[in-house]
Amino acid sequence: MCADLVPDDLWEQVAPLLPPAPERRRRHPERLRVPDRVALAGVLLVLRTGVAWRHVPTETVGCSGVTAWRRLRDWTEAGVWPRLHAALLAELRRAGLLDLDDCSVDGSHVRALKDISGG
Repeated sequence: MCADLVPDDLWEQVAPLLPPAPERRRRHPERLRVPDRVALAGVLLVLRTGVAWRHVPTETVGCSGVTAWRRLRDWTEAGVWPRLHAALLAELRRAGLLDLDDCSVDGSHVRALKDISGG
């Protein structure tokens, strides 16, 4: 399932942008960290299907929804997603596949300016 959700070419784009894994915990040193690719598969499963984090099938994905959610939170705080977006746009530009003749701007990405003129 992981290879289906995170193909090799996508992983090659994402992996260099991820922050390094933290040191092993002292409290439960025998518990291994879930690989980043597996956690990304959990994140993408939620995004593609809309399944609730608590319903991520651990046996299928390889990690729990909570683990995937925590990794998403950590990667968001580390600024992974804007860097990935910029890298993918640059790749599309190089390949001549980016056509901005028809585009829209989403308010979640562009700050709306406040009209102070009162009109």
